[in-house]
Amino acid sequence: MDNNTLIKKLFVVGIGPGNIEDMTIRAHRILSECDVIAGYTVYCDLVRPFFADKEYLSTPMMGEEKRVRLAFEAAEKGKKVALICSGDAGVYGLAGLAVLAREEFKDVEIEVIPGVTAALSGGALLGAPLIHDFCLISLSDRLTPWEVIEKRLHNAALADMVIVLYNPESKSRVGYLKRACNILMEIYPPDRVCAEVNNIGREKQERHIMTLEQLKEFKADMFSTVFIGNSCSHQCMEFMVTPRGYKSEK
Repeated sequence: MDNNTLIKKLFVVGIGPGNIEDMTIRAHRILSECDVIAGYTVYCDLVRPFFADKEYLSTPMMGEEKRVRLAFEAAEKGKKVALICSGDAGVYGLAGLAVLAREEFKDVEIEVIPGVTAALSGGALLGAPLIHDFCLISLSDRLTPWEVIEKRLHNAALADMVIVLYNPESKSRVGYLKRACNILMEIYPPDRVCAEVNNIGREKQERHIMTLEQLKEFKADMFSTVFIGNSCSHQCMEFMVTPRGYKSEK
């Protein structure tokens, strides 16, 4: 493999919640060494103060496919490119599009750099809600039909898993969290412990612990991550915890 091939490389990087402290050392190193950072406008703005000397390629919301293409085209020219995603690139991120796009850009190597997804960074703020089995479900029906989302919510509730909801609400998707809560309340009691965290690792970070009934009326947005406990989850002082089953927990 010659030098020209070696430098044709695209890194798909999970930057975590957006603050520099929660970015992995590996992700920070890649961003420091790259020539170009490509990403959603908001995410580019989050990292720009720390990597001001880079060339930026940004697209607005719903410009994911164009964003991936721009990143590959820059890498094909021999630039070292980091395609950034919030949280982890493989969890509702751009790793999937990038892997598929490589069939067209065969000369460009690809490496996915993991990051801290919102379930983990938000869970840390709440204490220990994810100690036992859990699942992630996005309420966005932009790419997934609502009927499929509804089925996944129902089955996750039947399995009594802690459920983490991504993309609960947006300006164009009002009432989706309430709809999800109605589905869950067919199986879960209204006093099931739940929580919401928003703006994780950023200014105006907040956390709220509440019941499922209260969550039904909660005003969430795209910066919210929602946690719904299983039958063993409970509030412990200011935290939410899901016991795993140790003797000391019984």
